Amino acid sequence: MKSRAPRNRTLCLSGSEQQALLKQIIHLDQKTELEEIINRTICQDLFEVIPHLPNNFVDLMIVDPPYNLQKNFNGKKFNHLDDDDYTAWVDTWISELKGVLKQDASLYFCADWATSVAMYPVLKKHFKIRNRITWEREKGRGAKSNWKNSCEDIWFCTVSDDYYFNVEAVKLKRRVIAPYRTEEGKPKDWEDKGSEKFRLTNPSNIWTDITIPFWSMPENTDHPTQKPEKLIAKLILASSKSNDMVFDPFLGSGTTSVVAKKLGRQFLGIEFQPEYCCLAEKRLDLADFNPDIQGYSDGVFWERNTLSEQQNKKGSQLLKPSNEIICPEKQMTLL
Repeated sequence: MKSRAPRNRTLCLSGSEQQALLKQIIHLDQKTELEEIINRTICQDLFEVIPHLPNNFVDLMIVDPPYNLQKNFNGKKFNHLDDDDYTAWVDTWISELKGVLKQDASLYFCADWATSVAMYPVLKKHFKIRNRITWEREKGRGAKSNWKNSCEDIWFCTVSDDYYFNVEAVKLKRRVIAPYRTEEGKPKDWEDKGSEKFRLTNPSNIWTDITIPFWSMPENTDHPTQKPEKLIAKLILASSKSNDMVFDPFLGSGTTSVVAKKLGRQFLGIEFQPEYCCLAEKRLDLADFNPDIQGYSDGVFWERNTLSEQQNKKGSQLLKPSNEIICPEKQMTLL
């Protein structure tokens, strides 16, 4: 186990804990009924699993595949491909996964700027493309001979023209900078709560309110491409209903399943690496005790760095004490 600074909240696993969590993970070797895989994590190669999955059971699919970069996922390496080869690779698994989707299903595909270009023709071939979300990664790596890469894309697609979208569930709570009032002195298009002045705005396809998981956040893991819970929560709330099935075929450390559980959805995730599967299972267990999502409170999403306004609100993940033991072998109590 890595040596951590005393206040580092990165989620980790002891050897004994990993052995116990491995018992919660499943493996498929034959066609499976839906009841057998609801709310489970499958540790297996995606192409081995697909033939054993039920047909037409997914309401929302969130896909965060390896980007076309040289990357090491806990010993499993993904090598950079030329654009045509990467596009062909994407087509192999998208073609196979279409059978698990309901006719009114929605899909979100994560990508960086280069992967996004290669992915687009495949998505256009198989689905109806509705939009492209671009979100800011404030931890983007610096560059000396190019622009700093600090954003990623998410393609919003649907199987058909019949799909669910709930804009009311994903409104953004913004601070009011210019609090205009009517002639009668009433707030104009904003709310006045004394010290708190804000407006609820409809979400656009440019997101600047996302914080990448880092060492002081309890959702953080050592997965190299972990997505923030707040980001996934927006996708789930916008494009699924309570108890809908949310599916992630590249689960990683479990963010999609964890957020789906916290928001009252059913879920299924597939991940090849056992250690990441165990991290997903641990996070799912912890969600029973703490269902909070950083940046989401009282049914709305808050702008980044405005959570201080919630100091008196019950449920703020950053502000309430926690006696959760993050690393069992070190017995650390984190506040």
